[in-house]
Amino acid sequence: MEANEQSRSARKRGAIMDAATRVFVEKGYAGTSMDDIAKLAAVSKQTVYKHFADKEKLFAEIVMATTDRTDAMIDLVADIPADADRLEENLTRLARQFLTALTQPQVLQLRRLIIANSDTFPELGAAWYEQGFERVLATLATTFQHLADEGLLRIDDPHLAAHHFSGLLLWIPVNKAMFHGGPRHTQDELDRYATAGVTAFLGAYR
Repeated sequence: MEANEQSRSARKRGAIMDAATRVFVEKGYAGTSMDDIAKLAAVSKQTVYKHFADKEKLFAEIVMATTDRTDAMIDLVADIPADADRLEENLTRLARQFLTALTQPQVLQLRRLIIANSDTFPELGAAWYEQGFERVLATLATTFQHLADEGLLRIDDPHLAAHHFSGLLLWIPVNKAMFHGGPRHTQDELDRYATAGVTAFLGAYR
């Protein structure tokens, strides 16, 4: 009986978080009410408050829950073979996967939502960046240092190189999405950004 109660509670909590994510993205933090969330989650407002003390705590939990996806990205950037003959091919494959993951509509929407509320919740924004993208960059920097140790790259500052790599890939599609309110790219364009970004990166660091 207790296990069933816990399972039902977990399902309600998940439904609340899913609903809150959708409403926050659609209406923004200020425009979202707990009534909106309860209605979409098909639970009472009392149930929402039972799981989350207030709107701020619910927003914070939703934001930080997205950093769980970072583990898959870390595995991705950590797995670049030290193969001189296939370096460009391997980096291009990584670049395409990197771009595809970070330009998903929900990822871009959450990024805009967090940035829009960074003045109100600066510590939350900083924590999301540090536990999410910064961890990916740190792993990528370690990978680049390994490739440099093997003689495949010429790098003085691996962390800066990781920023350069990600910037070459993300600058165009992410900025377009931020200013237009959503993705404005095709898969063919992402592939072109990946190929061109790797070419520019290797021109500087090979």
